[in-house]
Amino acid sequence: MNQAYAPAIDDPLDWRHLDAITTYPEGSAVHVLHDGQTLLLRDAADQALARCTLAIEDHGLALRWQGAQRDEPAPSALLLAALEASFTLHPEHATCRVDGLTPAAALRQGGVLIDGPDGALLATRELLWQQPALWLPQAQRPMAQQYTLSRGLRHPLRRPKASGPLYQRFIPWLGQTFSFRALDIESDLALFNRWMNDPAVAQIWQEEGDLAQHRAYLDELAANPHIYPMIASLDGEPFAYFEAYWAKENRISPFCEAADYDRGWHVLVGEPAYRGKAVAVAWLTSISHYLFLDDIRTQRLVGEPRADHAQQIRNLDRSGYAKVKEFDFPHKRALLVTLLRERYFTDALWWPRRDGSAPLPSARSL
Repeated sequence: MNQAYAPAIDDPLDWRHLDAITTYPEGSAVHVLHDGQTLLLRDAADQALARCTLAIEDHGLALRWQGAQRDEPAPSALLLAALEASFTLHPEHATCRVDGLTPAAALRQGGVLIDGPDGALLATRELLWQQPALWLPQAQRPMAQQYTLSRGLRHPLRRPKASGPLYQRFIPWLGQTFSFRALDIESDLALFNRWMNDPAVAQIWQEEGDLAQHRAYLDELAANPHIYPMIASLDGEPFAYFEAYWAKENRISPFCEAADYDRGWHVLVGEPAYRGKAVAVAWLTSISHYLFLDDIRTQRLVGEPRADHAQQIRNLDRSGYAKVKEFDFPHKRALLVTLLRERYFTDALWWPRRDGSAPLPSARSL
């Protein structure tokens, strides 16, 4: 049975009023307008791309393509866009029946569509949100595995670092697009320097310094194959810096018994105007999503916030991270937190979690 989605009135994390979203299948923007039981798909130039109906029936959501022949292959990118919109507009539903088109083989092979119990084609929220084509502008296949040694640690060889845009996602409760891109030292150095010297950031990171010091810091990261510096933006406006890392080669490894593809991350929010709750939920749920999408073999995320950083720990807790134990680094007392891939996708943790709220229904429970 579906559980009602009923956030509090005037909740900044509520998107019940939403009648349009933007999706990015295969890196291109598709605007989806919701008009009654109709979804209208348009491109960035406002040209019509497709139309489908979206209804709530006895068995749940039902999406039907209009104006197509029954044996016509489904337009994969547009179907991805319509499904993301369907689940976003109706977050209480975990499955959606799809009718009106014969699916391309790749959609079934990748799990976008599966066979339902009555022979119908189904999309599940859990499988859809694991499709890199919807959120990674330059999705890469996992690198073939070969082991190597770094500082005495045996781990898989990591693929070369990507440049440019890495991830983009429409945030329904903000009505804006969140994105990651790879940091570029030449164009981002001044911004990075300003952020690191912000008193609120310096209190946690303790990396104040001049441009030369910060260039050296970033040059060292550029030469490190295990750490990926990124800039986060909302609607193209940079506001935060992230470091994603492979846990096996990181200082956290002995404290979490890191597996080969465990990932972790660090963050600083450099712009004070972006330090509110609604934005924090957006970037926290998105960094988890990005790291799980980047390599399908990543089954766990780990983190080590300062044990006394109460606000960050509350945010992590609301986002599904489990508190495991406290331990000591040379420079801080840390709390080990972890998030499992299965938990993230089964419980739809790309959306806000409220204190004391029950999980949204999973496809497995319906």
